Amino acid sequence: MMWKTKLISTPKGFNFGLTVRSHGWYNLAPFFYDATRNTLSYTFAGTKGKPVAAVISEVRNGVRIDLDRAVPDRSGIEEKVRHILRLDDELNAFYEGCCTGTEFDWVRKRGAGRLLRSPTVYEDLVKTLCTTNCSWALTEKMVSNLVDMLGGGSHFPDPETMAAQDEKFYRNEIKAGYRSPFFVELARSVASKSVDPEEWLTSELPTDELKKQIKSVKGVGDYAAENMLKLLGRYDGLALDSWLRGQFYKKHNSGKVCSDKKIEKRYSKYGEWMGLAIWCDMTEDWHH
Repeated sequence: MMWKTKLISTPKGFNFGLTVRSHGWYNLAPFFYDATRNTLSYTFAGTKGKPVAAVISEVRNGVRIDLDRAVPDRSGIEEKVRHILRLDDELNAFYEGCCTGTEFDWVRKRGAGRLLRSPTVYEDLVKTLCTTNCSWALTEKMVSNLVDMLGGGSHFPDPETMAAQDEKFYRNEIKAGYRSPFFVELARSVASKSVDPEEWLTSELPTDELKKQIKSVKGVGDYAAENMLKLLGRYDGLALDSWLRGQFYKKHNSGKVCSDKKIEKRYSKYGEWMGLAIWCDMTEDWHH
């Protein structure tokens, strides 16, 4: 069966706008957010080399997917949109245990807390590597270069396409700097199936063990691993980087630098949800 437009129901209280704008991914190609229309576009690689452009919009009690061409149900695009918007994530425990009657009650009331992600864990991992030790402008440039030069200007390149390039290409063309050999090794490992990031989504490993597995990817340190864990639905870590620390100093420490231990102490009461708690706290002003 073919389809070109589809409606998907969303969980009670789901907030499309806050989910899309939950962090900077919506500004990274091949995502495109139209603030005026409140629509999120994404181009999927598709099959047989023909990309599929999707526009996702909010409708009553759901979201609508409009494609630029009809696709069969087995294309998996509906499932990928559910994955991107985190529609199957269970956040009631967070809302009830961490938000009700606390400083985060606005999160529960407004339906925030779902962090936008890419259709694949691989894409999220590459994009996360593009955020390490650099400005956001450089992150955007690297990701745009990957899409423009290896994704035909429309979609994110698959591991096989990225694996066909050498370190020099990533250094000179993508402007990936020190990440260049990491991109080559990661892409070739995934293409050869010696590493499968998609398995992390359903891994039964304890979070500490899964974090070690993620960190075994060259170029991935504590921040990158904990950022990936959030996108996998595990919020045990804070994923502290310079931006998050700076926001904390301004909001909770009179603009003064403090130790990471002080930051951890403030959020430790939220237990397995502390990574989501700090993110909601530090981005609160985005959502008002």
